[in-house]
Amino acid sequence: MTPSAADWTRSVPDLAGLDQAARDRLRALCRTASLPAGTRVFGEGSPCQAYLILLSGEVRVQKVAESGREIVLYRVAAGETCIVTTACLMSGVDYDAEGIADSDITAQILPASGFRELLGRSEPFRDFVFRAYGSRISGLLMLIDEVAFGRMDRRLAACLLARAKGSGQVAATHQDLALELGSAREVVSRLLKDFERRGWVVLSRGSVALTDCAALAEIQQTV
Repeated sequence: MTPSAADWTRSVPDLAGLDQAARDRLRALCRTASLPAGTRVFGEGSPCQAYLILLSGEVRVQKVAESGREIVLYRVAAGETCIVTTACLMSGVDYDAEGIADSDITAQILPASGFRELLGRSEPFRDFVFRAYGSRISGLLMLIDEVAFGRMDRRLAACLLARAKGSGQVAATHQDLALELGSAREVVSRLLKDFERRGWVVLSRGSVALTDCAALAEIQQTV
């Protein structure tokens, strides 16, 4: 049985503090949405009309410059929410970033009016919203620090290890990794070639095999 087929709120650990009345109201206000990989969930300049609680899959939130250069701000995983959406709902402004489904996703959609209602009447729901907001803001500050001051080889090593998730394999093109790091594809390609020359990775079309994770971890820790 999928989370949405039962009481989906029980599949989101951070909603554990909801009292039954708030839980029932949240379920009554939400609707289920399922979208295929590659779907543009929201776009820059579009109005924000609902709060999304992701149940499965992953959404990539990114910023695109006028030049076409892109940078991934963060990814929303199962059980998480999007703080760009939260900020837009609370300020009443349009989206200033875009969200793309990196995989097939299932989510609960809470209309803006329902979001404001629960925010005002349920302390545990407010805690859920602001805890997620605070956690993600910390991550964005770290990203700003890395983009502004971080060494690109260290950032690339950290990115490869994080995306491999212990599998030793990263399914991504050089452009995908450049997007993730907010860099140019040429820079990432040059560094990957250097990593390959050192025996840390093996490059193939659309993927990177990690052959020396210890070396990459050491580079990740260097200052």
